[in-house]
Amino acid sequence: MYKVGLFNDSFPPTIDGVANTVYNYANIMNGRFCEPVVITPKYPNVVDNYDFEVYRYNSAKLTTSMPYRVGNPFSPKTLHDLAKMKFDILHVHSPFASSVLAHEISLLYRMKVPTILTYHTKFDIDIDNYVDNKPFNIVARKFVETNIGYADEVWTVSEGTLKSLRNLGYEGDVVIMPNGTDFVKGKASKEDIAEIDRIYRTENEPLVFLYCGRMNWYKNLKITLDALKILSDSGIRYKMFFLGEGPDRPMVEAYAKQIGVSNNTIFCGAIYDREKVRAYFSRADLFLFPSTYDTSGLVVKEAAACNCASVLIKGSCAAEGVEDGISGFIADEETSDSFAKTIIEATKDPEVLKTVGKGAADKVYYSWFDSVRLASKRYEHVIENYSRKHYFDELF
Repeated sequence: MYKVGLFNDSFPPTIDGVANTVYNYANIMNGRFCEPVVITPKYPNVVDNYDFEVYRYNSAKLTTSMPYRVGNPFSPKTLHDLAKMKFDILHVHSPFASSVLAHEISLLYRMKVPTILTYHTKFDIDIDNYVDNKPFNIVARKFVETNIGYADEVWTVSEGTLKSLRNLGYEGDVVIMPNGTDFVKGKASKEDIAEIDRIYRTENEPLVFLYCGRMNWYKNLKITLDALKILSDSGIRYKMFFLGEGPDRPMVEAYAKQIGVSNNTIFCGAIYDREKVRAYFSRADLFLFPSTYDTSGLVVKEAAACNCASVLIKGSCAAEGVEDGISGFIADEETSDSFAKTIIEATKDPEVLKTVGKGAADKVYYSWFDSVRLASKRYEHVIENYSRKHYFDELF
């Protein structure tokens, strides 16, 4: 059984999409396909009670406003400890400290094992948004591109992330490796769904919508709220659940009140119990997700698992593989008017909603087990190719 080092700059207690990916890789691989070790920055007072090994290395808080910590990839003790683990393959999930650490191990200890890097996030957009100074912007882009170039094989999670990778200047071969969901296919129990109705008194609501994710404006939450305003002005009765936390939540709630949709919107905060989250997806008639920033749309797969169709923006990563009117609903433009029009059309016939929801379950749903099994098979291919290449390099 191969020993795999899973490197990432985030892991619980920090929760984000990539941390969730790494957790599911390790949890599903363990004892089935590979022997995983998660390598991630140390957090104060965190105890890792997992069935797989987690190696924490020294870190410092990134900023006072962000929950992330940055690891020290040059720690001699860390490098020595990891070199002793005798990995068969390194899988890096972030082109920052994690990538530097994996590269340092390979250089200093001549660890003759392949490295895979998965490019999860549109870092070209992030860099442009947060690095205004042009020379620093160029340096940041080059830093990410260089770290990606250290890998023997590069994966992305969607066509959209592939485009982002090309925008950074990476010209090498790329494998698209889809992510999945930990939800089983099928709705949550009737009792769990009824509990939501009991708490929020939504049992008689004709339409229930849902958003689940970080509460950040860049998720196009303004489009969602403005679309809800159009629905309200059209006399359509509904309730909208917002699940998640984030720095923009107070402003999002204030805007909902400002435009007059606060009576129809319910901000639930972050919910960490996965079965409870599944119940919200199961209660919803539509999942509203106009984000064009997200690279994989895991939440769209979560909705699909619960027979809930999504309303998405044409050309977004989240809309990849979704057929309009068959396995979801696609708004033609990234505007509130287009989004509202799509919601209105989708909700005209309850039977259509059910049919498209089932289409999402049949065509969009993809489990983490299937995803990790596919990745593990690819590990074998990469290791064999690397061993063959290294053998011939030594011969000649």
